[in-house]
Amino acid sequence: MMTTPTTPNAGGAPQLTGTLLLPESGTPELLFIYLHGVGARGDDLEPLAQAIGHYYPQAAHLLAEGFEPFDQAPFGRQWFSLQDITETNRPERIAAVVPRLIAEIEATRATFNLAPQRVCLVGFSQGAILALEAAQAAHGLLGHELAGRVLAFSGRYATLPEEPPTDTVIHLFHGMADPVVPARHSVDAGEHLVALGGDVTADVLPKIGHEIPEALMRKALERLQTFIPRKVWEQAVREAEAAESRTH
Repeated sequence: MMTTPTTPNAGGAPQLTGTLLLPESGTPELLFIYLHGVGARGDDLEPLAQAIGHYYPQAAHLLAEGFEPFDQAPFGRQWFSLQDITETNRPERIAAVVPRLIAEIEATRATFNLAPQRVCLVGFSQGAILALEAAQAAHGLLGHELAGRVLAFSGRYATLPEEPPTDTVIHLFHGMADPVVPARHSVDAGEHLVALGGDVTADVLPKIGHEIPEALMRKALERLQTFIPRKVWEQAVREAEAAESRTH
């Protein structure tokens, strides 16, 4: 993959900034957008992007930078502040940045002329929280989905949704030994979305903390390559039944 910095869209809607990894040749057919954890930088997720890129050579990968400097250290970025955060005020802080994130993802997608279903949001920790919440809120703000898939590592919802995200597959990944964001958040979210009829998977592995080790990377690649969304499966069943009825 080739590396190039992103530049603001002069005269247009703001795009996400960060490091852009492009295919060696040809036009990107997929777009993976990576949202890092608090106090980190976009490039911290490059090993995951390289692993995914090995199987999707015609994909572009944007290692996005958080909206603000990290307010608890002289380095790193954040999407929203964790100063004095509580379960009560967490949803408000997330809701304050989600519309901006959705708008910048949409502007970024437009530069590649790709349909939303060809976008995958990949988030870790705070970035996973925003990926989940943005995918949930997008249909109400845009009238269509933000991305075809979300890969959420060590994340959670601020509040469990009342309905599944429209036309978006959610893949949850967590370590059982995570001391920062307990794994129960992914388990609860997975069970909740399944009960609502959503397309979701949840992989929780033992002896893994707040990190993305190779074992979780392999799980993510497995889900990307093998999981068939319900809508696609149901369409295939309908077509098979229609073909069978024509033969009788």
